[in-house]
Amino acid sequence: MSARYSKVQWLVTLIGIFFYCLDIGTDVALVVQYFQEENYLWMSLTALFVLTGMVVTQLFSYSWYLDDKEDALFYPKGKEALSGVTEGGVIALHVFGLSIFTRYCHLLSRSFSVVWKGSYDQADNSGIHQHLFRLATDLSMLKLFESFLESVPQLLLQTYINLGHHESSVVQYVSIAFSFCSIAWALVDFRRCQKRSQPQSREMPSGLPTMTYLFYKLFSITSHILSLILLLTLSTYSTIALAVLWLLATIWTHFLQTHFCSTKCLEFIYRGVIGVILTFTFFNVKRLNTKVPMTVYYVLSSTKNVAAILLLGFLKPEAQNTAYFLPVSCVIYAGTVLGMLCLLVYYRFLHHVGDADEVDGPQMQNEVTTRMRNFMQA
Repeated sequence: MSARYSKVQWLVTLIGIFFYCLDIGTDVALVVQYFQEENYLWMSLTALFVLTGMVVTQLFSYSWYLDDKEDALFYPKGKEALSGVTEGGVIALHVFGLSIFTRYCHLLSRSFSVVWKGSYDQADNSGIHQHLFRLATDLSMLKLFESFLESVPQLLLQTYINLGHHESSVVQYVSIAFSFCSIAWALVDFRRCQKRSQPQSREMPSGLPTMTYLFYKLFSITSHILSLILLLTLSTYSTIALAVLWLLATIWTHFLQTHFCSTKCLEFIYRGVIGVILTFTFFNVKRLNTKVPMTVYYVLSSTKNVAAILLLGFLKPEAQNTAYFLPVSCVIYAGTVLGMLCLLVYYRFLHHVGDADEVDGPQMQNEVTTRMRNFMQA
């Protein structure tokens, strides 16, 4: 594990805040556009996803600030949660939904003085680098929550509006593009932080392993979302099936008895969030050997992808004459095959068994946060 927070990691954080701001900004612009067009249904749903992601991430972020209250690096004077920000200021930032943005700025500010100015070169700097990795890890988890509560549903909604109702605009296309980029960035960033947090594990190397993992996730999620859109085009009652999938995933997470949060109420919210993530992609929730659950998950997911195309083609034949049916079908088939191929290549040749999907085992190293130890594994 690298003991130093590098310039590359600082630049990665900078790109992350860029994608985050543009993703949220374009979604807010869509809300305004739908309001001006008096399309209140699309406006309400778009705003709902933005607010849901925002509210849930604020809850977790503020809870983590309280959990870290004894950390002298977080509270250097015993009263401040961040440098120059009082506890009351932190509450205000969370009320106005600025926790992720604030954490990005705080991490960029603190790491800039370390990696660019070399402010800590004359002293023992292991503590500050450890702190920077902890900040980055917390941020990666929050961004993952936000991506699956806001960006993924937004991508599903806006693509459905575009294909199913033939309503499109430049802002909508930009929103879809940045939602996609935000999801991709959150997945890779979380994976890298998670790999760094495992005992006796090297950080996920750049290049082929990172790209293969990214393509595995993006191909599988894209084909999954597009197949859901075809089912929604067939019947809006497909949302009931989607809700049932979320409920089953949440119940399964509940029976696994996760212990991620410090309060029972927040733990139930956390399990609901994991239910959302499992609705769209596979994650190892808690101390499980992933081979069998992952196989079952993707067999069912692939079957659903193929079934969506066949059902729409047979039950709604006129859909075959639409401009989107053939391209979307090809993307679903290709995404399913390529996603599974990337998955096999990654776990067969690029995934280290010693780093694998293990949460139990030797005591974690000091720089690993308790939160990441208790969190699920990808």
